[in-house]
Amino acid sequence: MRNPRSVVKKALITEKGALLRELRRQYHFEVARDANKIEIKYAVETIFGVKVKQVQTMQMRGKMKRQGRFAGRRSAWKKAVVTL
Repeated sequence: MRNPRSVVKKALITEKGALLRELRRQYHFEVARDANKIEIKYAVETIFGVKVKQVQTMQMRGKMKRQGRFAGRRSAWKKAVVTL
């Protein structure tokens, strides 16, 4: 197993996430793209000292962005929804 801090990059704070935290005890995280559900579960349990019930993951595609006439793409990333 690798370092838990390298698996979980940051918590995602959104209105939808706040609603799901209250209703379903679900938390959203940006995680490493090559992390699997087992590594994510271990990392969250280690960092926050909680018992994880379920992990759902999804690949988020990078958005197209423009700066004047120059177009580029943001990096793709992976999102994990962790249920406690």
